[in-house]
Amino acid sequence: MRGINIGYVNKIQVKYNYVLIKININVSSILIPKNSLVETTQTGLLNDTVVDITPLQNISSQDIESTNVFAKSCVKSSFLCHYDYIRGERGLNYDDLVRAATRISQRFDDPVLFNLVNILLHNTIYISSEFVEFTNGIVDIAILIYDYLYQLLFSQI
Repeated sequence: MRGINIGYVNKIQVKYNYVLIKININVSSILIPKNSLVETTQTGLLNDTVVDITPLQNISSQDIESTNVFAKSCVKSSFLCHYDYIRGERGLNYDDLVRAATRISQRFDDPVLFNLVNILLHNTIYISSEFVEFTNGIVDIAILIYDYLYQLLFSQI
């Protein structure tokens, strides 16, 4: 939870439409809000799977002091109680990353896309050189106007 190891996976049950994971929390004083994001994520080079629990609300110290996860009154609290469950989602994994990288590389391997990018770069270079010539022309005109106004003003004095 919040990047800290708070327990371990005790049991995994694979069902037709979902996977049920039983998690044991090491310390009973760790409270998990019912409004939390739960995701399975693959980490490390060996594809270790972890369960990420991210609370989505601020927790007040008054709620923490008055909550006992083993008491019957816990059901009314905003925290998960002993033997409660929460729905989670599948998080990021390396298989998705490899698929996405493959799709991107296949799109860049397309000769039509490569030719379009090549034409775009050539046009950009052409436009930038034309823009440089245009700004040089504006500078030349500004210098002529400055010289004309300078001569006109000082000829009056």
